[in-house]
Amino acid sequence: MCAWRRLHGSVQTLRGSVTRGSVASTSVTQRQPGWGGGLPSHQSLSTGGALRNDFFKDLEAQLAAMRQKAMDALPGSSWTPFEINPNLPPETADIVIVGGGVVGWSIAYWLKQKEKLSKGMRVLVVERDPTYSQASTVLSAGGIRQQFSLLENIHLSLASADFMRNINEHLSVVNEDPVDLQFNQSGYLFLASEEVAHIMEQNYNTQRMSGAKVSLLSQHQLKEKFPWINTEGVVLASYGLENEGWFDPWTLLNAFRRKAISLGVIQCFGEVTNFKYTTHVRMTADDEQMDVRRIKSVKVQMPNSMEYQPVECAIVVNAAGAFSGRLAETLGIGLGPKDSLAGIPVPVEPRKRYVYVVHCPDGPGLDTPFLIDYSGVYFRREGLGGNYICGISPEEAEEPDTSNLDVDHQFFEDKVWPKLANRVPAFEKLKVTSAWAGFYDYNTFDQNGIIGLHPLINNMYFATGFSGHGLQHSPAVGRAVAELILDGEFQTLDLKGFSFRRILAQEPMLERNIV
Repeated sequence: MCAWRRLHGSVQTLRGSVTRGSVASTSVTQRQPGWGGGLPSHQSLSTGGALRNDFFKDLEAQLAAMRQKAMDALPGSSWTPFEINPNLPPETADIVIVGGGVVGWSIAYWLKQKEKLSKGMRVLVVERDPTYSQASTVLSAGGIRQQFSLLENIHLSLASADFMRNINEHLSVVNEDPVDLQFNQSGYLFLASEEVAHIMEQNYNTQRMSGAKVSLLSQHQLKEKFPWINTEGVVLASYGLENEGWFDPWTLLNAFRRKAISLGVIQCFGEVTNFKYTTHVRMTADDEQMDVRRIKSVKVQMPNSMEYQPVECAIVVNAAGAFSGRLAETLGIGLGPKDSLAGIPVPVEPRKRYVYVVHCPDGPGLDTPFLIDYSGVYFRREGLGGNYICGISPEEAEEPDTSNLDVDHQFFEDKVWPKLANRVPAFEKLKVTSAWAGFYDYNTFDQNGIIGLHPLINNMYFATGFSGHGLQHSPAVGRAVAELILDGEFQTLDLKGFSFRRILAQEPMLERNIV
């Protein structure tokens, strides 16, 4: 009898320990009579049996997880004590494109479009601005024109306009909406004073010879076609009849990016901050020693983080826009003796430009072209309802600070509005509704693009320095760079004049129609 009592007490103790343990919080307390009419003592709502089962199930699950973690830690497993950042770029790539603006993504698209083996080439695009809030592409005025003075620029515009007119033949993606660039082909209208009218005539002849549809208008013809223009001081005008106007820059960039990613291009947000390279010493014909470098890997610093990823690669494309010159400096370009090749910098730097949005209910109508006055001021329509965007490039001595993208509203009052209202009297009554600033990748040497290999870095291709017309030329430039990389030479357009050779020889190719 005593043994039975001891056994019964042990069971009661075990039951109490389970109840007081992990399942105690879910058991129902038995209420005694006299506590407000509770249940009789022989009745119970306890779920102790079910809770004990849950407890042992949880315990078994934890033990199973511990066993799995132990197995994962064995040699040959993929387990690591460190958390892997899914946004890191791959450790290797065939081609790394630095700069995810419209030029960079165009190059990526054409590389995959031209490759011989499906998915045989790994292309990585690295963009440092995940929000694109400071990207030159999306902060531009979005214009396209054939009215240039150089054959190369005219041909780039013609090819790019053809691409944009037929954009869904190139950039459509299965099960995605078609691309709508909102391409408004209202033309460009350049106005010339007597002082520069002869240059306009020369440019017109070059443009017509290249196949551009452009017409010259006398002062009388100009007033007749666009009666809202004050023609005082204008002796000649050049008007684009087709393939000129404006479009949505953000849509073009996204279309290239979406299509390129669908073809297998890898996107990464980060900043290329350094390179690993080998150096080989070569002698020039003048017995000058050259240190020729070959990039082995790029260091990609992740945004807002100390984390970085080295990426081994065979080819690097510098499409970093306004900051491509600084990127080249990390390889020593421009830092050598001034009388040497290494002392010649990549002549590209950021130049800040303001764009102002104004509202003028009585302004020019739907037939308004993209007008460029000989004073430098420009404007075009922005949608409907009397909205326009406008601006002017500052004088060289008045270039604004490039450490930020703040807008100088006094610049509009002093430099833009007086010239704008002089040419279009209706703009005497306007209101600035918004404004923004963006960077040109400004080529200080001759305001033209730089396309091709650098002579001191034998696996870095450049596509930069377009000085405000990189957006409109991006479809044709991307194809040209892809041809250089994959075919070894230009196939469709002869752009050898835009190589580094002219910079090293100090022979600028000046474009006279820079806005």
